[in-house]
Amino acid sequence: MVARTSQKGKINPYLSFDGDCQAALKFYARCLGGTIVYSMTYDQSPMAQQVPPEWGVRIYHATLSVGDQTLGAADAPPGAYRNPQGLSLTLELNEPTAADRLFGMLSEGGTVQMPIQETHWAQRFGVLTDQFGTPWMISCGKTA
Repeated sequence: MVARTSQKGKINPYLSFDGDCQAALKFYARCLGGTIVYSMTYDQSPMAQQVPPEWGVRIYHATLSVGDQTLGAADAPPGAYRNPQGLSLTLELNEPTAADRLFGMLSEGGTVQMPIQETHWAQRFGVLTDQFGTPWMISCGKTA
């Protein structure tokens, strides 16, 4: 049986990084036109005494705001980072030129699995893993 609720909410992705969270969020803010609205380092957190001193400047928790959407992120604790598997961040854009531009920006220093192109389901669709290891699918739907 599936539990149902009348409460509405949002699903907000939360990304983990292996020490490069701050650089990743700055990159995403530039690419997506977002703003880092909150950032706490391990030194500023309750975990300060539980991580090695060199971890003090790494990100314990941060939030990137892009329009009405939120992306959370942090540097995983020592030894806890795992490469993302089984999911992708998907961006649906309204204009093919915007999809092409964003795909180009996000793929800088990353790996393209499927170049952005027209498909039978979309005007533009492409798959990449960015320089920080985050998988993305960029899409621009078909017009009627």
